[in-house]
Amino acid sequence: MDDQGSPATPAPWATRATPAPGEPSTPGEPSPPGEPSAPSEPAAPAPAEPLDRRAELSEFLRSRRARLKPEDVGLPDFGRHRRVPGLRREELAQLAGVSVAYYTRLEQGNGRNVSAEVLDAIARALRLSAAEHAHLTHLAKPKQHKKTKRSTRPLHVRVALSQLLDTLDGVPAYIGGPRSDILAWNRMAAALFGDWGELPPRERNWARLCFLSPAYRDLFLEWDSKASDMVSYLRLYAGCHPDDPELSALVGELSVKSEEFRRLWATHDVREKSHGVKRMRHPLVGDLALSYETLHLPDDEEQFLVLYHAEPGSPSAEALRLLASWGTDAVRAGTAPHED
Repeated sequence: MDDQGSPATPAPWATRATPAPGEPSTPGEPSPPGEPSAPSEPAAPAPAEPLDRRAELSEFLRSRRARLKPEDVGLPDFGRHRRVPGLRREELAQLAGVSVAYYTRLEQGNGRNVSAEVLDAIARALRLSAAEHAHLTHLAKPKQHKKTKRSTRPLHVRVALSQLLDTLDGVPAYIGGPRSDILAWNRMAAALFGDWGELPPRERNWARLCFLSPAYRDLFLEWDSKASDMVSYLRLYAGCHPDDPELSALVGELSVKSEEFRRLWATHDVREKSHGVKRMRHPLVGDLALSYETLHLPDDEEQFLVLYHAEPGSPSAEALRLLASWGTDAVRAGTAPHED
């Protein structure tokens, strides 16, 4: 902040994400924080091809094999004779206890009739995390997982959940949905992140905001970590919902508009991160270090509650108190109230 209390950098809500081709540039009508907004009517995006599950399986296995060194798994390293990074297929097959031909077919995207035991053995050989193991299973054995027909209608947040958000005084909180969509939020979330009600529903999406809005890049001091977490989440989601046309459209849009997204998407990293600490530089109250917790709703697997909080007595706790006392209107205006 400068000496007058005005922001040194634009507030996140002051800069929209880059509009998609054919999308109106005028934001929709704002809605009260804490309530899901009625959908605006932007131009419908062009139909997107679903993600190719076989290609995803092939590329995921190749990328996990390439990151392992022989010494990581107790094999001798004949580095000068290696033409590609990582383990050879023969070495991986030996570690997993399967034939080279069998593993080769799997790495070519043919997961038909592969058993759970073989997938477990390959996961152990590749040193996969729990999230990566689940992702491999989703890609190779989709029929083992319940498929639900996805509705193209906007998701709605239950009234009781919206009311719960409003009771969380002093705690930034929001309800997230599929593909990192932002469905509902409270007054403190609007004060911290900006009033998402001023954006069209399609732009209320963390991936779009993170990669296409310069102001959100400024907001997160560790933007690289935020961006990596976001892409890892989308990869996990893609493994479960490869036929989701909105996901395909989102990935296509971000791949065209963001070099950073393309680079991270190509790594095939998957990670499930439900808690941690985010460091931010708010345009009015300065730097904050806020812990967050993600709580999945048991009766709706596609919605989750995210809450941010500061360590009691810390400068970040005082900053949140100031945001709460100033109110959303003052924060939206981008100026702190003058003290007498």
